[in-house]
Amino acid sequence: MKASTSLMFLAILIAFVSCSNSTSKPSYLFKPAVKEGLAAKVGDVEVTNAEIADGIESDVYEAESKVFDIKFNRLKSILLQRYMDKDSRKKDLSNEEFLDKYVSTGVKISEKDIDTFIKDQNIPAEHINPQVREKIKSYIEMERKKDAVDKWIAEQTKKSPVEVFIPKPRRPTFPVEVGNAPYAGGKDAKVSIVEYSDFQCPFCAKGADLLKEIKKKYGDKVKVAFKNFPLPFHNHAEKAAVASLCANEQSVELFWKMHDEMFAHQDALDPEGLKKAAQKIGAKAEGFDKCLAENKYLTQVQADIEEGKKLKVKSTPTFFINGQLINGAQPLEVFSEIIDEELAK
Repeated sequence: MKASTSLMFLAILIAFVSCSNSTSKPSYLFKPAVKEGLAAKVGDVEVTNAEIADGIESDVYEAESKVFDIKFNRLKSILLQRYMDKDSRKKDLSNEEFLDKYVSTGVKISEKDIDTFIKDQNIPAEHINPQVREKIKSYIEMERKKDAVDKWIAEQTKKSPVEVFIPKPRRPTFPVEVGNAPYAGGKDAKVSIVEYSDFQCPFCAKGADLLKEIKKKYGDKVKVAFKNFPLPFHNHAEKAAVASLCANEQSVELFWKMHDEMFAHQDALDPEGLKKAAQKIGAKAEGFDKCLAENKYLTQVQADIEEGKKLKVKSTPTFFINGQLINGAQPLEVFSEIIDEELAK
């Protein structure tokens, strides 16, 4: 039995025992580690922190980020209170009155704002009613008031920045190579972004828009590479992945055009739709059609998938910025923070 299989069996056994009605439970003694990197020991059997972390890096990071956010939001609320108390205009006003009068003044939500939110979030028309619109209005208002508070605190701290000593969690980092993946940007750029994506995934379409923003903002300072990770429940994703590499065979420019075309028309990824897309972007039909029919680059797609699995890719899109993991199409600010830090090194 392989070690990984044995560990999985042991985990299932422990879970079963924990859920049973038996009063007999394992004995655990919590104490400082006898040597660096050691997580647990029983007799001559040792378990390291590295063994525990393997495979759960992103889960741990997300959990640590939630704890950090709780602490940081508490810090911001304390700072807000301190700055309000120091403001001479506060006098006999309650916190809410002060915020409405001097901080979030002018925050008003129009019907157009609500309509825009509904459109941006792709909320079906049949789900919209007066109660839902009112909830959307309250949500938008709350978010804008948060922004107003942040701007107000920014003004208070303009001359004296807040020194924060709460440690930020570190993103897990993996050894990711661009390899033979299609890429845009500078060949020898200091920052490489490798994306694992699925052409039939709606969230990946948002990731594609995000990459456009990154390319526009950073140009040749960043190398952006694309690797295929078609999910098994997307019936056209694998063929679309092959199609992207068939376009790349003719030129990397055609790859990115095909990339954009397929994400823009995710409802047309069947073989005929892929051929039409290739024709639209100016690919040579004979070579592309033959490549697609032969599944010429299926082996490369499968290699991307296996490589992604080794890097703990579990969903799409998944990004690695100089090896630092980002799950999902996060806001541009999240990417920019890491990119700017890496460029400054």
